[in-house]
Amino acid sequence: MRYFFLILFLTCFQSSGQPKIVKLHEIQSLLTSEKDEIQIINFWATWCGPCIQELPLFEKLGQERKDVHITLVSLDLDLDANPEKVYKFVERKKIKSDVLILDEPDPDSWIDKIEKEWSGSLPATIVVNTKTGKRTFIDRELKEGELEMLIESVK
Repeated sequence: MRYFFLILFLTCFQSSGQPKIVKLHEIQSLLTSEKDEIQIINFWATWCGPCIQELPLFEKLGQERKDVHITLVSLDLDLDANPEKVYKFVERKKIKSDVLILDEPDPDSWIDKIEKEWSGSLPATIVVNTKTGKRTFIDRELKEGELEMLIESVK
């Protein structure tokens, strides 16, 4: 019984949006590992105004749609090696989506490994159906309703 509560506690803690520092191969795995849900991976940073503007759209969608999994990938370590800023931001904004902090020092060496059409600008979003292989990429701020259209385009 004690183990049940421990597992329950860890599951709740993990889904609370607690950021995890990752490497490129873990992001690539998100894009290729077959899952039942549509995967939405949003690349953002705490210093990016348009990124902050669109975050509520991802949070709302993640709460409303159980057939979609949202992952927010912070690129803050590129400019500041201390992840504390991201931790505080996620806590202050009460972000519930999974948050990953990409720890790769040279964006020019990995951006095209995520998406060949990506110039590196933020925000950037990939919507992928890993079962069918269909995916779409947007490298600009998304507006209300656009995420739903992107999801439909990969079904």
